[in-house]
Amino acid sequence: MKTKVYDQSWKATGDVELNKSIFAVEVNENLIHRALVYQLANARLNVAHTKTRGERRGSTRKIYRQKGTGRARMGSNRSPIRKKGWVAFGPRNNRNFTLSMNKQERRLALFSVLTSKLSSKNLVVVDGISFKEPKTTQADAFYKALPYEKTILFGMAQKNEALEKSSANLPYVKTLLVNYLNIKDLLKYNTLVLEKASLDHLATLVK
Repeated sequence: MKTKVYDQSWKATGDVELNKSIFAVEVNENLIHRALVYQLANARLNVAHTKTRGERRGSTRKIYRQKGTGRARMGSNRSPIRKKGWVAFGPRNNRNFTLSMNKQERRLALFSVLTSKLSSKNLVVVDGISFKEPKTTQADAFYKALPYEKTILFGMAQKNEALEKSSANLPYVKTLLVNYLNIKDLLKYNTLVLEKASLDHLATLVK
């Protein structure tokens, strides 16, 4: 299985062999969905928090006597039906939203998305990118010359400060190391651009 390799000016310079265990697996949409839910749930910040009766400030004495006032019975000022009282069944920040998913399934879900990118012709392999200095206009011209969908996820083989800083202000581009490829970003961005050297890093995921 081969695909074309492009240079920095998006001209084809040759072919590269792709690992069939990564780019030619059966696409499992159910597994991809599970992996996405797993990632989102485990990244969830549990911020919302309400106080219980014991945590709310205020006296616990009965507000007024039980009978003879013509009003409804009322106990503590911390009652949930009173202003500044505790919240019944409110959210608590000790709730656990984390999910579990085994490593093999997560890896297969990632390979399924990569296979889908290749089959839909939304995967591009470049030989290498080198900018002399960080410059947004240079990066913008580079990405706009790509004849694909303009939301781009760029997987780098190693840190490239000039490329990262040049792309930082472009809302349709995200750069990250290929080791950090994930389901959420792969589904969010239409086109996946990989450096040729990054394919060796992906190959290490296959046992």
